[in-house]
Amino acid sequence: MAARPRNTGLVVGLVLVGLVVLAALVSFLWTPHDPVKVDAAHRLLGPGGANLFGTDKFGRDVVSQLMVGARTTLYVGVVAVGIAAVIGTPLGILAAMTPRWLGEFVMRVNDLVLAFPALLLAIMFGAVFGADTLTAMVAIGIATIPSFARIARSGALQILSSEFVLAARSAGRSRLTIAVRHVVPNISGLLIVQASVSFAIAVLAEAALSFLGFGTRPPTPSWGRMLQESQELLTSYPRLALVPGLAIAVAVLGFNLLGDGLRDRLDPRLAARL
Repeated sequence: MAARPRNTGLVVGLVLVGLVVLAALVSFLWTPHDPVKVDAAHRLLGPGGANLFGTDKFGRDVVSQLMVGARTTLYVGVVAVGIAAVIGTPLGILAAMTPRWLGEFVMRVNDLVLAFPALLLAIMFGAVFGADTLTAMVAIGIATIPSFARIARSGALQILSSEFVLAARSAGRSRLTIAVRHVVPNISGLLIVQASVSFAIAVLAEAALSFLGFGTRPPTPSWGRMLQESQELLTSYPRLALVPGLAIAVAVLGFNLLGDGLRDRLDPRLAARL
């Protein structure tokens, strides 16, 4: 029997996401320098020596800011995706298991929310409630709810038409029991893939919001604000924008590859071709 080929995308995605997670975890215990300490005497130092990637216009160490910024990025992503999954998944299952008119109503409301991009919703929330990390997380989470609801409904409809669910209904199982014991376990693969892809979107949205001033407030390091602070020095010190830009690209690419790899691994039809 031939050995099963390795899913390269999944491996690369795991490595890239692992690097981001590792940087965030290490930052809780150690950073090369204080990431928020302003040191005017050492501003705009070049890479090398005690500052691997140099310092920014305030004299702060770029590597230290990058590490703590990874923590902020993951924090926003986990909470935003968590909000979307906890609310969107039950809504999708509800739309699939209730009478048709109620399911259609739920999905039309879902489509209405889908019309508002995460970035626009976060800017609106920031203008009303004030720009901070919590506002960004809630806005990104709400904007991502429709994606989970649509995926959950689609998967639930397939499971509900299967023979083992029909047998459960014949045995007098309640809708709640069927949802918990049969629907949720069988659509968990779809939800995991959606969570990975949504995480990449959340990372990008958080960076954009911080760049625009509607995300994480200073002095807490954020990759998006590192880009914003470096734009006036883009021609003379391009590394200040290149470093956080590459970090955002690595995180987004990693989560996208992870999502694609998990889809190929968890979908029986695609896994059979690997």
